[in-house]
Amino acid sequence: MTAKLIRNAYEAALTMTAVLLSWGIALWLEGAEGLHTDVLVLAVALTLTLSSTQRTADTRRRLTALVVLPVTAGASIFLGRLLASHYTLGAAVYTAGMALAVWIRRYGPAATKIGTLLALPLVALLVVPGPALPPTAQSGLVTWGWSALVGALACGGVWLVQGLGDRYGPRPWRAVPAPDQPPRRSRLHPRPSTRMALQMAAGIAAAFVVGRLFFDDHWPWVVLTAYVAASGNRGRTDVLRKGVERLAGATVGTLLAAGVAAAGATGDTAVALMFAVLAVALWLRPLNYAYWAAGMTCALSLLLGYFGQNAPHLLPTRLEGIAVGAALSVASAWWLLPVPRARRQPVRGTTSPVS
Repeated sequence: MTAKLIRNAYEAALTMTAVLLSWGIALWLEGAEGLHTDVLVLAVALTLTLSSTQRTADTRRRLTALVVLPVTAGASIFLGRLLASHYTLGAAVYTAGMALAVWIRRYGPAATKIGTLLALPLVALLVVPGPALPPTAQSGLVTWGWSALVGALACGGVWLVQGLGDRYGPRPWRAVPAPDQPPRRSRLHPRPSTRMALQMAAGIAAAFVVGRLFFDDHWPWVVLTAYVAASGNRGRTDVLRKGVERLAGATVGTLLAAGVAAAGATGDTAVALMFAVLAVALWLRPLNYAYWAAGMTCALSLLLGYFGQNAPHLLPTRLEGIAVGAALSVASAWWLLPVPRARRQPVRGTTSPVS
């Protein structure tokens, strides 16, 4: 356990170094070009989500990321505008995009990795509070061109830090790429990838509907949890476990955020605390997903406070949204073409660190 904690700390340090590098470059761009503050959030979110997927990537995968991520990051900005102006149409496009990222797994490891890259900006869209901001604030949000540039910068920052870590870091902890294993043929019909794509689509679509009806502008919390619980589906029990862990972690994160709010942390202090919380959550995430859920809930609370929202007041609503989103994903996985654990297709999921 001690060796694992030390290894986790090393990997978390690499990720946070890349995050701070991307954040610093985005901060410079914000001041130099007069961009909106959400460019900082986008840089952090993309770097966090990209770090784990690129840890053992070869040159081909990295070049693929350099093409796919900026394009999808720019496209996600248009999707965010669509969600803000035409919610139903935007929700349909978002749901189709997430389902596609899962469905293309049938074409092998390379397609699975492309699907993961397609999903990353869509997950980041739920973290960056663009679609949920008031209309008067949305006009100043980062444009698609800057988003694409931030996606490219996130790729460069992650590769630079991880490359230096592998070159000069401790030899036992250097990442070794694992050979891609071809997907095993399944006799299940429809195929597991099709079943998981339909489950993802059903859970996210229901989350969009319920989120809009009962949570107003806070619908992203419901949708994000529905995605997290369903991603990397290893069967009904796995989805239930992840839903429970996310809810438990979010409850602890709510208590942490309440304590931070009571201490009156604002401005630069809140930003520093947010990065510290993310670092600890990254360190403990491999032990149990609940640690990451707790850290993300606390960090996002600090972020909402930075954007001027009454974060402590919204925390109970956040917990309700997380519980509803988890329940929708569990229901979809259990009753819509469930994937038997013994027959599941052995492919990597699209779970990203930011989720």
